[in-house]
Order: sequence, then structure tokens, then C-alpha cells
Amino acid sequence: MDVEAARLIAKGLCTITMGGSGIGEGYLIGKALEAIGRNPKMEGSIFSKMIIGVAMAESTAIYAFVAFFLV
Repeated sequence: MDVEAARLIAKGLCTITMGGSGIGEGYLIGKALEAIGRNPKMEGSIFSKMIIGVAMAESTAIYAFVAFFLV
């Protein structure tokens, strides 16, 4: 019984992590677009840095997704 409870808690934490990652990605993209709107000349630099940041945030969600099914 205790092992099953711990497993369900771990799955819940993985789900929260995936949701938090999605919120972080949305915030990151929104701020990048805001920065591009303020300074269009820097679009290439901002966009490339945004893609790297989104990839790092997405990797957290992928790790949580894998952990969800491994638990």
C-alpha cells in the first residue's frame, strides 16, 4: 500500500513538472516576442536564443514524461 501511494505521488509530481514546463515555455516565448517587438533589428539574435531556451525547457518536460512512465 505504501509503495503504491509513493508511486502515485511521484506521478503527480511528474505531471506538475510537465505543466510547469509548458507555462515556462509560454512565458519565455512571450517575452522574446515582446523584445523583438521593441527592437526588431535584434530579431535574429533574440530568436536563436529563444529557440535554445525553449529546447532546454522542453527537455525538462521530456524527462518528466519519461519518468512518469518509468515510475
